[in-house]
Amino acid sequence: MVDRRSRGRARPTAGTQEGARRNGTDGIGRQRTRHRCWGPHPSHRYDRGVANRLPDDLVLHPIGADSRPVGELLTTFHLAPVVLDPYTNESSWILKTAVRVLDALRGADARVSFVVTSDADDARRFLGPIADDFLVFADPDRVVPKALGATTLPAFAFVRVDGSVEALTEGWDPAGWRSVARAIAAATSWNPPTIPGPNDPAPFAGSPVTG
Repeated sequence: MVDRRSRGRARPTAGTQEGARRNGTDGIGRQRTRHRCWGPHPSHRYDRGVANRLPDDLVLHPIGADSRPVGELLTTFHLAPVVLDPYTNESSWILKTAVRVLDALRGADARVSFVVTSDADDARRFLGPIADDFLVFADPDRVVPKALGATTLPAFAFVRVDGSVEALTEGWDPAGWRSVARAIAAATSWNPPTIPGPNDPAPFAGSPVTG
Protein backbone atom coordinates (compact mmCIF):
# COMPACT_ATOMS: atom_id res chain seq x y z
CA MET A 1 0.00 0.00 0.00
CA VAL A 2 1.22 3.50 -0.80
CA ASP A 3 1.03 6.31 1.72
CA ARG A 4 -0.61 9.25 -0.04
CA ARG A 5 1.34 11.62 2.24
CA SER A 6 4.75 10.53 0.91
CA ARG A 7 4.69 10.22 -2.85
CA GLY A 8 8.40 9.51 -3.02
CA ARG A 9 8.26 6.15 -1.22
CA ALA A 10 5.95 3.48 0.13
CA ARG A 11 5.60 3.85 3.89
CA PRO A 12 4.58 0.83 5.99
CA THR A 13 2.42 1.67 9.00
CA ALA A 14 0.48 -0.20 11.67
CA GLY A 15 -1.70 -2.03 9.16
CA THR A 16 1.03 -4.48 8.12
CA GLN A 17 0.48 -8.09 7.07
CA GLU A 18 0.60 -9.15 10.72
CA GLY A 19 -2.10 -6.62 11.57
CA ALA A 20 -4.20 -7.72 8.62
CA ARG A 21 -4.08 -11.31 9.86
CA ARG A 22 -5.33 -10.13 13.24
CA ASN A 23 -8.30 -8.65 11.39
CA GLY A 24 -9.10 -12.01 9.84
CA THR A 25 -7.19 -11.61 6.57
CA ASP A 26 -3.84 -12.62 5.14
CA GLY A 27 -3.35 -9.43 3.09
CA ILE A 28 -0.74 -6.71 3.18
CA GLY A 29 -2.71 -3.58 4.11
CA ARG A 30 -0.61 -0.79 5.58
CA GLN A 31 -2.76 2.26 6.20
CA ARG A 32 -5.41 2.80 8.83
CA THR A 33 -8.93 2.25 7.52
CA ARG A 34 -11.97 0.76 9.17
CA HIS A 35 -12.39 -2.98 8.64
CA ARG A 36 -15.77 -4.64 8.80
CA CYS A 37 -17.34 -7.77 7.35
CA TRP A 38 -20.35 -8.02 5.08
CA GLY A 39 -23.71 -9.02 6.42
CA PRO A 40 -25.69 -11.88 4.86
CA HIS A 41 -26.47 -9.97 1.68
CA PRO A 42 -23.52 -9.98 -0.76
CA SER A 43 -22.69 -6.64 -2.34
CA HIS A 44 -22.58 -7.58 -5.97
CA ARG A 45 -24.55 -6.97 -9.10
CA TYR A 46 -24.97 -9.39 -11.97
CA ASP A 47 -27.44 -7.57 -14.15
CA ARG A 48 -27.70 -9.27 -17.51
CA GLY A 49 -29.86 -7.14 -19.78
CA VAL A 50 -29.85 -4.01 -17.59
CA ALA A 51 -26.12 -3.33 -17.66
CA ASN A 52 -24.44 0.00 -17.28
CA ARG A 53 -22.46 1.16 -20.31
CA LEU A 54 -19.05 2.79 -20.36
CA PRO A 55 -19.09 6.22 -22.03
CA ASP A 56 -17.57 6.41 -25.49
CA ASP A 57 -15.26 9.24 -24.42
CA LEU A 58 -13.73 7.29 -21.52
CA VAL A 59 -9.93 7.30 -21.93
CA LEU A 60 -7.75 4.67 -20.24
CA HIS A 61 -4.12 5.28 -19.33
CA PRO A 62 -2.05 2.09 -19.48
CA ILE A 63 1.26 2.26 -17.64
CA GLY A 64 4.13 2.46 -20.09
CA ALA A 65 1.93 3.01 -23.15
CA ASP A 66 -0.12 5.72 -24.83
CA SER A 67 -3.57 6.55 -23.55
CA ARG A 68 -6.41 5.00 -25.53
CA PRO A 69 -10.20 5.36 -25.70
CA VAL A 70 -11.90 2.41 -24.10
CA GLY A 71 -13.51 1.49 -27.42
CA GLU A 72 -10.11 0.70 -28.92
CA LEU A 73 -9.48 -1.84 -26.17
CA LEU A 74 -12.86 -3.50 -26.70
CA THR A 75 -12.72 -4.08 -30.45
CA THR A 76 -11.64 -7.73 -30.09
CA PHE A 77 -11.70 -8.69 -26.43
CA HIS A 78 -13.92 -8.13 -23.43
CA LEU A 79 -12.41 -6.30 -20.45
CA ALA A 80 -12.02 -7.85 -16.98
CA PRO A 81 -10.63 -5.17 -14.62
CA VAL A 82 -9.95 -5.31 -10.91
CA VAL A 83 -10.05 -1.76 -9.55
CA LEU A 84 -7.85 -1.01 -6.52
CA ASP A 85 -7.17 1.98 -4.31
CA PRO A 86 -3.47 1.83 -3.36
CA TYR A 87 -3.98 4.09 -0.34
CA THR A 88 -6.25 1.73 1.62
CA ASN A 89 -5.99 -1.50 3.56
CA GLU A 90 -8.90 -3.06 1.73
CA SER A 91 -7.27 -3.05 -1.69
CA SER A 92 -3.98 -4.27 -0.22
CA TRP A 93 -5.67 -7.21 1.50
CA ILE A 94 -7.20 -8.45 -1.76
CA LEU A 95 -4.14 -8.03 -3.99
CA LYS A 96 -2.90 -11.64 -3.84
CA THR A 97 -6.40 -12.97 -4.45
CA ALA A 98 -6.93 -10.61 -7.38
CA VAL A 99 -3.67 -11.77 -8.97
CA ARG A 100 -4.75 -15.39 -8.59
CA VAL A 101 -8.20 -14.78 -10.10
CA LEU A 102 -6.94 -12.73 -13.04
CA ASP A 103 -4.13 -15.16 -13.74
CA ALA A 104 -6.66 -18.00 -13.99
CA LEU A 105 -8.65 -15.96 -16.54
CA ARG A 106 -5.62 -14.84 -18.53
CA GLY A 107 -6.23 -17.22 -21.43
CA ALA A 108 -9.88 -16.23 -21.89
CA ASP A 109 -10.96 -13.78 -24.59
CA ALA A 110 -10.95 -10.91 -22.10
CA ARG A 111 -8.27 -8.38 -21.24
CA VAL A 112 -7.56 -9.06 -17.57
CA SER A 113 -6.20 -5.92 -15.99
CA PHE A 114 -5.74 -3.78 -12.92
CA VAL A 115 -7.05 -0.24 -12.62
CA VAL A 116 -5.19 1.60 -9.84
CA THR A 117 -6.65 4.88 -8.62
CA SER A 118 -3.37 6.78 -8.56
CA ASP A 119 -0.74 8.09 -10.92
CA ALA A 120 1.57 5.64 -12.67
CA ASP A 121 4.39 5.99 -10.13
CA ASP A 122 2.20 5.14 -7.14
CA ALA A 123 0.56 2.33 -9.10
CA ARG A 124 3.98 0.76 -9.66
CA ARG A 125 4.93 1.20 -6.01
CA PHE A 126 1.73 -0.48 -4.93
CA LEU A 127 1.84 -3.39 -7.37
CA GLY A 128 5.59 -3.97 -7.45
CA PRO A 129 6.53 -6.71 -9.95
CA ILE A 130 2.84 -7.38 -10.61
CA ALA A 131 2.84 -4.24 -12.75
CA ASP A 132 5.13 -6.01 -15.22
CA ASP A 133 2.94 -9.12 -15.43
CA PHE A 134 -0.47 -7.55 -16.10
CA LEU A 135 -2.05 -4.75 -18.08
CA VAL A 136 -2.30 -1.87 -15.59
CA PHE A 137 -4.22 1.38 -15.98
CA ALA A 138 -3.44 4.43 -13.84
CA ASP A 139 -6.58 6.33 -12.88
CA PRO A 140 -5.74 9.19 -10.48
CA ASP A 141 -9.09 10.91 -11.11
CA ARG A 142 -11.04 7.69 -10.36
CA VAL A 143 -13.10 8.00 -13.51
CA VAL A 144 -13.07 4.26 -14.25
CA PRO A 145 -14.79 3.00 -11.08
CA LYS A 146 -17.37 5.76 -11.40
CA ALA A 147 -18.02 4.81 -15.02
CA LEU A 148 -18.40 1.17 -13.98
CA GLY A 149 -20.95 2.20 -11.35
CA ALA A 150 -18.78 1.19 -8.38
CA THR A 151 -19.09 3.07 -5.11
CA THR A 152 -16.51 1.12 -3.09
CA LEU A 153 -13.15 -0.49 -3.81
CA PRO A 154 -11.81 -3.04 -4.48
CA ALA A 155 -14.13 -3.84 -7.36
CA PHE A 156 -14.14 -6.57 -10.01
CA ALA A 157 -16.05 -6.11 -13.25
CA PHE A 158 -16.84 -7.72 -16.57
CA VAL A 159 -17.21 -5.33 -19.52
CA ARG A 160 -18.37 -6.75 -22.85
CA VAL A 161 -17.01 -5.66 -26.22
CA ASP A 162 -19.99 -3.33 -26.66
CA GLY A 163 -18.99 -1.44 -23.51
CA SER A 164 -21.79 -2.81 -21.34
CA VAL A 165 -20.90 -3.62 -17.74
CA GLU A 166 -22.50 -7.03 -17.40
CA ALA A 167 -21.20 -7.90 -13.93
CA LEU A 168 -19.76 -5.94 -11.04
CA THR A 169 -18.85 -6.78 -7.46
CA GLU A 170 -17.51 -4.50 -4.75
CA GLY A 171 -15.45 -5.16 -1.64
CA TRP A 172 -14.27 -8.71 -1.06
CA ASP A 173 -17.41 -10.81 -1.27
CA PRO A 174 -16.45 -14.29 -2.55
CA ALA A 175 -19.95 -14.96 -3.93
CA GLY A 176 -19.84 -11.70 -5.89
CA TRP A 177 -16.37 -12.33 -7.27
CA ARG A 178 -17.42 -15.86 -8.20
CA SER A 179 -20.43 -14.49 -10.11
CA VAL A 180 -18.26 -12.07 -12.08
CA ALA A 181 -15.68 -14.76 -12.86
CA ARG A 182 -18.41 -17.13 -14.02
CA ALA A 183 -19.89 -14.43 -16.25
CA ILE A 184 -16.49 -13.96 -17.89
CA ALA A 185 -16.01 -17.72 -18.25
CA ALA A 186 -19.48 -18.22 -19.73
CA ALA A 187 -18.95 -15.46 -22.31
CA THR A 188 -15.53 -16.74 -23.34
CA SER A 189 -15.97 -20.53 -23.00
CA TRP A 190 -13.35 -20.64 -20.27
CA ASN A 191 -13.07 -22.44 -16.94
CA PRO A 192 -13.76 -20.11 -13.98
CA PRO A 193 -11.31 -20.03 -11.06
CA THR A 194 -12.21 -21.42 -7.67
CA ILE A 195 -13.46 -18.61 -5.44
CA PRO A 196 -12.76 -18.43 -2.58
CA GLY A 197 -9.39 -20.13 -2.51
CA PRO A 198 -7.82 -21.69 0.59
CA ASN A 199 -5.58 -18.68 1.26
CA ASP A 200 -8.08 -15.92 0.48
CA PRO A 201 -8.99 -13.45 3.24
CA ALA A 202 -12.25 -13.36 5.14
CA PRO A 203 -14.98 -11.22 3.51
CA PHE A 204 -14.73 -7.48 4.11
CA ALA A 205 -16.37 -4.30 2.95
CA GLY A 206 -14.68 -1.94 0.54
CA SER A 207 -13.52 1.64 1.01
CA PRO A 208 -15.33 4.56 -0.66
CA VAL A 209 -14.38 5.33 -4.27
CA THR A 210 -14.06 8.95 -3.27
CA GLY A 211 -11.02 8.04 -1.15
